Amino acid sequence: MIRVLLVDDQDLVRAGLRMLCESADDILVVAEAANGHEAVREVDRHVPDVVLMDLRMPGLDGIGATERILSTRPGTRIVVLTTFDDDDHLYPALSAGACGFLSKDTAPPDLLAAIRRAVAGDSPFSPPVLRRLVARAVGTASAPAAPALDVTEREREVLALVGAGLSNADIGARLHLGVTTVKTHVANLMTKTGRANRVQLAVLANQVGLVAESGENGA
Repeated sequence: MIRVLLVDDQDLVRAGLRMLCESADDILVVAEAANGHEAVREVDRHVPDVVLMDLRMPGLDGIGATERILSTRPGTRIVVLTTFDDDDHLYPALSAGACGFLSKDTAPPDLLAAIRRAVAGDSPFSPPVLRRLVARAVGTASAPAAPALDVTEREREVLALVGAGLSNADIGARLHLGVTTVKTHVANLMTKTGRANRVQLAVLANQVGLVAESGENGA
Protein backbone atom coordinates (compact mmCIF):
# COMPACT_ATOMS: atom_id res chain seq x y z
CA MET A 1 0.00 0.00 0.00
CA ILE A 2 1.35 3.44 -1.01
CA ARG A 3 1.01 5.94 1.84
CA VAL A 4 0.24 9.49 0.67
CA LEU A 5 0.13 12.88 2.39
CA LEU A 6 -1.93 15.63 0.73
CA VAL A 7 -0.70 19.21 1.19
CA ASP A 8 -2.76 22.13 -0.11
CA ASP A 9 -4.26 25.20 1.56
CA GLN A 10 -7.60 24.73 -0.26
CA ASP A 11 -10.01 22.30 1.38
CA LEU A 12 -11.77 21.58 -1.90
CA VAL A 13 -8.52 20.61 -3.63
CA ARG A 14 -7.57 18.25 -0.82
CA ALA A 15 -11.04 16.71 -0.84
CA GLY A 16 -10.81 16.06 -4.57
CA LEU A 17 -7.35 14.53 -4.25
CA ARG A 18 -8.50 12.33 -1.38
CA MET A 19 -11.47 11.03 -3.36
CA LEU A 20 -9.21 10.26 -6.31
CA CYS A 21 -6.57 8.49 -4.22
CA GLU A 22 -9.17 6.49 -2.32
CA SER A 23 -10.54 5.20 -5.63
CA ALA A 24 -7.30 3.22 -6.05
CA ASP A 25 -6.85 -0.07 -4.18
CA ASP A 26 -3.10 0.44 -3.70
CA ILE A 27 -3.08 4.04 -2.40
CA LEU A 28 -3.90 5.17 1.16
CA VAL A 29 -4.20 8.81 2.22
CA VAL A 30 -2.66 8.86 5.70
CA ALA A 31 -3.11 12.59 6.42
CA GLU A 32 -3.74 16.06 5.04
CA ALA A 33 -2.04 19.40 5.68
CA ALA A 34 -3.10 22.96 4.89
CA ASN A 35 0.37 24.56 5.04
CA GLY A 36 4.05 23.73 5.14
CA HIS A 37 4.36 23.61 8.92
CA GLU A 38 1.54 21.09 9.14
CA ALA A 39 3.13 19.09 6.31
CA VAL A 40 6.42 18.75 8.20
CA ARG A 41 4.60 17.59 11.34
CA GLU A 42 2.42 15.10 9.45
CA VAL A 43 5.41 13.60 7.65
CA ASP A 44 7.11 12.98 11.00
CA ARG A 45 3.91 11.52 12.41
CA HIS A 46 2.82 9.29 9.53
CA VAL A 47 5.99 8.74 7.42
CA PRO A 48 4.24 8.76 4.02
CA ASP A 49 5.85 7.33 0.91
CA VAL A 50 4.67 10.21 -1.27
CA VAL A 51 3.74 13.82 -0.55
CA LEU A 52 1.57 15.70 -3.04
CA MET A 53 2.76 19.24 -2.37
CA ASP A 54 1.19 22.57 -3.24
CA LEU A 55 3.71 25.39 -3.68
CA ARG A 56 1.99 28.57 -2.54
CA MET A 57 0.61 28.34 0.99
CA PRO A 58 0.44 30.71 3.98
CA GLY A 59 3.27 30.52 6.48
CA LEU A 60 5.78 27.95 5.31
CA ASP A 61 5.37 27.42 1.56
CA GLY A 62 5.86 24.21 -0.43
CA ILE A 63 9.51 24.92 -1.19
CA GLY A 64 10.41 25.45 2.46
CA ALA A 65 8.39 22.42 3.50
CA THR A 66 10.13 20.27 0.90
CA GLU A 67 13.55 21.33 2.18
CA ARG A 68 12.66 20.62 5.81
CA ILE A 69 11.05 17.26 5.08
CA LEU A 70 13.94 16.00 2.99
CA SER A 71 16.54 17.21 5.48
CA THR A 72 15.24 14.69 8.02
CA ARG A 73 13.52 12.10 5.80
CA PRO A 74 15.43 12.05 2.51
CA GLY A 75 13.60 8.95 1.31
CA THR A 76 10.28 10.78 1.06
CA ARG A 77 9.13 11.31 -2.52
CA ILE A 78 7.68 14.80 -2.98
CA VAL A 79 5.62 15.49 -6.09
CA VAL A 80 4.74 19.15 -6.64
CA LEU A 81 1.32 20.13 -7.98
CA THR A 82 1.56 23.37 -9.96
CA THR A 83 -0.49 25.97 -11.79
CA PHE A 84 0.67 28.38 -14.49
CA ASP A 85 1.03 31.03 -11.78
CA ASP A 86 3.73 28.95 -10.09
CA ASP A 87 6.41 29.24 -12.79
CA ASP A 88 8.77 31.36 -10.68
CA HIS A 89 8.72 28.63 -8.01
CA LEU A 90 9.42 25.63 -10.24
CA TYR A 91 13.22 25.67 -10.26
CA PRO A 92 13.50 26.51 -6.54
CA ALA A 93 11.23 23.52 -5.83
CA LEU A 94 13.46 21.34 -7.99
CA SER A 95 16.54 22.59 -6.14
CA ALA A 96 14.80 21.84 -2.83
CA GLY A 97 14.55 18.19 -3.85
CA ALA A 98 11.09 17.64 -5.35
CA CYS A 99 11.15 14.49 -7.48
CA GLY A 100 8.29 15.36 -9.81
CA PHE A 101 6.05 18.13 -11.10
CA LEU A 102 2.44 17.75 -12.20
CA SER A 103 -0.07 20.30 -13.40
CA LYS A 104 -3.14 20.56 -11.18
CA ASP A 105 -5.27 19.78 -14.23
CA THR A 106 -3.51 16.45 -14.78
CA ALA A 107 -5.99 13.73 -15.73
CA PRO A 108 -6.94 11.55 -12.72
CA PRO A 109 -5.47 8.30 -14.14
CA ASP A 110 -2.19 10.12 -14.88
CA LEU A 111 -1.99 11.49 -11.34
CA LEU A 112 -2.48 8.02 -9.85
CA ALA A 113 0.14 6.65 -12.22
CA ALA A 114 2.50 9.46 -11.16
CA ILE A 115 2.18 8.48 -7.50
CA ARG A 116 3.12 4.91 -8.40
CA ARG A 117 6.03 6.11 -10.55
CA ALA A 118 7.34 8.27 -7.70
CA VAL A 119 7.37 5.31 -5.30
CA ALA A 120 9.19 3.23 -7.91
CA GLY A 121 11.99 5.81 -8.00
CA ASP A 122 10.90 7.55 -11.18
CA SER A 123 10.35 11.30 -11.48
CA PRO A 124 6.92 12.02 -12.92
CA PHE A 125 6.23 15.33 -14.58
CA SER A 126 3.65 16.65 -16.99
CA PRO A 127 5.29 17.52 -20.34
CA PRO A 128 3.87 21.10 -20.27
CA VAL A 129 5.32 21.62 -16.80
CA LEU A 130 8.66 20.22 -17.92
CA ARG A 131 8.76 22.67 -20.82
CA ARG A 132 8.04 25.56 -18.47
CA LEU A 133 10.62 24.32 -15.98
CA VAL A 134 13.26 24.04 -18.68
CA ALA A 135 12.42 27.50 -20.02
CA ARG A 136 12.91 28.98 -16.54
CA ALA A 137 16.03 26.96 -15.75
CA VAL A 138 18.06 27.21 -18.94
CA GLY A 139 20.25 30.29 -18.85
CA THR A 140 19.52 31.24 -15.24
CA ALA A 141 22.20 31.69 -12.63
CA SER A 142 20.56 29.11 -10.35
CA ALA A 143 20.76 26.34 -12.95
CA PRO A 144 23.98 24.27 -13.01
CA ALA A 145 26.08 24.98 -16.08
CA ALA A 146 25.81 22.35 -18.81
CA PRO A 147 29.03 20.31 -18.88
CA ALA A 148 30.63 18.62 -21.84
CA LEU A 149 28.93 15.23 -21.89
CA ASP A 150 31.28 12.33 -21.21
CA VAL A 151 28.69 9.59 -21.66
CA THR A 152 28.21 6.52 -23.81
CA GLU A 153 26.03 6.60 -26.91
CA ARG A 154 23.35 4.56 -25.13
CA GLU A 155 23.42 6.93 -22.14
CA ARG A 156 23.07 9.81 -24.57
CA GLU A 157 19.95 8.20 -26.02
CA VAL A 158 18.51 7.63 -22.55
CA LEU A 159 19.26 11.23 -21.53
CA ALA A 160 17.46 12.57 -24.60
CA LEU A 161 14.34 10.56 -23.74
CA VAL A 162 14.48 11.63 -20.09
CA GLY A 163 14.57 15.20 -21.35
CA ALA A 164 11.51 14.54 -23.50
CA GLY A 165 9.55 13.47 -20.42
CA LEU A 166 9.40 9.72 -20.98
CA SER A 167 9.14 7.34 -18.02
CA ASN A 168 11.62 4.53 -17.44
CA ALA A 169 9.11 2.05 -18.85
CA ASP A 170 8.56 4.18 -21.97
CA ILE A 171 12.31 4.59 -22.47
CA GLY A 172 12.78 0.85 -22.12
CA ALA A 173 10.10 0.16 -24.70
CA ARG A 174 11.55 2.75 -27.10
CA LEU A 175 15.12 1.45 -26.82
CA HIS A 176 14.25 -2.23 -26.29
CA LEU A 177 15.78 -2.27 -22.81
CA GLY A 178 14.58 -3.62 -19.47
CA VAL A 179 13.36 -1.11 -16.89
CA THR A 180 16.19 -2.13 -14.53
CA THR A 181 18.72 -1.40 -17.27
CA VAL A 182 17.17 2.02 -17.88
CA LYS A 183 17.35 2.79 -14.14
CA THR A 184 21.04 1.88 -14.19
CA HIS A 185 21.69 4.22 -17.12
CA VAL A 186 19.80 7.03 -15.37
CA ALA A 187 21.82 6.50 -12.17
CA ASN A 188 25.06 6.51 -14.15
CA LEU A 189 24.02 9.74 -15.87
CA MET A 190 23.38 11.42 -12.52
CA THR A 191 26.83 10.39 -11.32
CA LYS A 192 28.63 11.47 -14.49
CA THR A 193 26.85 14.82 -14.83
CA GLY A 194 26.58 15.74 -11.14
CA ARG A 195 22.79 16.06 -11.34
CA ALA A 196 20.94 15.17 -8.17
CA ASN A 197 17.75 13.84 -9.67
CA ARG A 198 15.94 12.91 -12.85
CA VAL A 199 14.33 16.30 -13.37
CA GLN A 200 17.73 17.98 -13.34
CA LEU A 201 18.79 15.47 -15.99
CA ALA A 202 15.80 16.56 -18.08
CA VAL A 203 16.89 20.18 -17.77
CA LEU A 204 20.43 19.19 -18.79
CA ALA A 205 19.18 17.27 -21.83
CA ASN A 206 17.39 20.38 -23.02
CA GLN A 207 20.34 22.64 -22.21
CA VAL A 208 22.67 20.65 -24.46
CA GLY A 209 20.13 20.24 -27.25
CA LEU A 210 19.60 16.48 -27.03
CA VAL A 211 15.82 16.73 -27.05
CA ALA A 212 15.84 18.82 -30.21
CA GLU A 213 18.24 16.34 -31.81
CA SER A 214 16.07 13.36 -30.95
CA GLY A 215 12.88 14.98 -32.20
CA GLU A 216 10.98 13.66 -29.16
CA ASN A 217 7.95 15.54 -27.90
CA GLY A 218 7.39 13.72 -24.62
CA ALA A 219 4.77 11.24 -23.49
